[in-house]
Amino acid sequence: MTDAELRVLDSLDKRRRTFVAGRDLVHQGQSNQAAYILMSGWACSYKLLADGQRQIVDFQIPGDFLGLRSVVLHISDHSIEPVTDIEVTEVHVSDLMEAFAQTPRLATAVFWAVSRDEAMVVEHLVGIGRRDAAERMAHFLLELCARLSLVGLGSKAGFACPLTQYLIADAVGLSSVHVNRVLRHLREQGFLTFRNGFVTIHDYDGLVRFADFEISYLDQIGPLLR
Repeated sequence: MTDAELRVLDSLDKRRRTFVAGRDLVHQGQSNQAAYILMSGWACSYKLLADGQRQIVDFQIPGDFLGLRSVVLHISDHSIEPVTDIEVTEVHVSDLMEAFAQTPRLATAVFWAVSRDEAMVVEHLVGIGRRDAAERMAHFLLELCARLSLVGLGSKAGFACPLTQYLIADAVGLSSVHVNRVLRHLREQGFLTFRNGFVTIHDYDGLVRFADFEISYLDQIGPLLR
C-alpha cells in the first residue's frame, strides 16, 4: 500500500476498546452496529438457536474485521463473543465509507477479505456435511494454522491456540467427548499434538494429504507456508 493509503488506514484507528472473554460485543438481532478490527486476542461468531444450542460459525484472530456484514445489512444476524480478552478498534460506518472514497484499493482489500470469509464458510459447510470427524478436525486446524501464519502468529510447526474442546465442538459439529477422541487419534497417527494451549504439528505434509487440504481458497496465504 502507498503512504497515503496507509495514512487513511491509520485514521480508522481512533477508538480503541477492550472486551473481556465471554462478554458479547455484538448481539444477534442488534441494529445500528459499528464494525470492529480485532487488534489482539481471539473471538468467535455464533448463532444461538431457540432451544439454546449454539453453532460457532467461525473464529476471529488479530487483523480480522468483526461485524462488517452487520454494518451492510443494518442488523446483526449473529453474535460475536471474545474467546479471550480482546482489544479492538471501533470503526463507524461513516468513517469506513469515507476511507473507501479516498482509497478505492482499501475497499478492494476489504472486499477480498469478505470474499475469503465466505470461502471459509463454504469449506466449513463441506466439512460438517461430508468430511469424517478426523478429516474435519485436521482441516479445521490447518485452516487456523494458515490464517495465523499470515499475521505472524503461526507456522508449519504449530501455533498457540486458546480454544477449549467445548468451543471446537461447537464449531465442527461434534461433542466435546468426540473432539477429545479425534485429537487423540490425530496424535496417535503422528500428525499433531494439542496440549496446554498449543498445537504442535509433527507431520504437516501428511496432515495436508490426510485432510485433503487445498490452501487456494485462502488465496494469498499459501506462499507463506511454502
